[in-house]
Amino acid sequence: MDINTLRKMRNTDFGKISTEFNKIANPQSESKSYQDDRFWKLEADKAGNATATIRFLPRAEGDELPWVRVFNHGFQGPTGKWYIENSLTTIGENDPVGELNSRLWNTGNDADKEVARKQKRRLQYIANVLIVSDPKHPENEGQVRLYKFGKKIFDKIMDKARPTFEDETPVNVFDLWEGADFKLRQRKVEGYPNYDQSVFNVPAPVAEDEDAILAVVNAQHKLAEFIDKKNFKTYEELSRKLVSVLNSEMATPTAASMGSADEDDGYTPPTRQATQAAKPAVKISKPSDDGDDDEAMSYFKKIAMEE
Repeated sequence: MDINTLRKMRNTDFGKISTEFNKIANPQSESKSYQDDRFWKLEADKAGNATATIRFLPRAEGDELPWVRVFNHGFQGPTGKWYIENSLTTIGENDPVGELNSRLWNTGNDADKEVARKQKRRLQYIANVLIVSDPKHPENEGQVRLYKFGKKIFDKIMDKARPTFEDETPVNVFDLWEGADFKLRQRKVEGYPNYDQSVFNVPAPVAEDEDAILAVVNAQHKLAEFIDKKNFKTYEELSRKLVSVLNSEMATPTAASMGSADEDDGYTPPTRQATQAAKPAVKISKPSDDGDDDEAMSYFKKIAMEE
């Protein structure tokens, strides 16, 4: 480092220091942001309809797959507090909410089962996508962003790779040369987002030349962080949070071997006592056909963080 660099750093550093002092002196003026700017989201019109074209990208260097799946819970307890947390089942570990739900489900009581449903985990996938067309926000076009989506869209990806009929050719939609753009079509059906009309285009390269393809690949985001254990709260931390939200030690799971009631196709396992503490829990929203209630989750996460 030379003297000229030091002089430049002096001015830059003082600007950063002054900004931080302003934040400390005027905390009310600092706006909270709960958005991760790396993520892209389809924006609907007033009628709940939206359209865009995206291209799913291959795995980034260091990632195992071109997507990760994350389970989370979002519900309000009788205390008025929100439980908005990622589930440890994402990384193959026992989760206190899953165990509580299993016990509620195994009582055989319909009211207990309804509480378990309201507290069930939600499945979301995360992948890198190239924004090909975004009529609502054309400034996004050409950008590589992270996209969060649900099971319905993932099923469409699988259907292309494993077609139902023999006369259909399998397509790896994540392939840079032989993949396909995805026409994302959102409609509001019975008050909730529906993606049934979304379709893949015919296979084609993601870009016209190798330099452009490399530029897309180099702009990808690593997905591994979303399933890195260090970014999850511990079982003990989640248990304390659950007790705080339900306001009862009864909510604390007593065994890690009860199985999981949070599987998307149903529930499987015990205790009636936990029911009384959990009954007032409120469902944050009816899951859409896609299992993609991200807007509600984002809103309630903001509420939870402001408490």
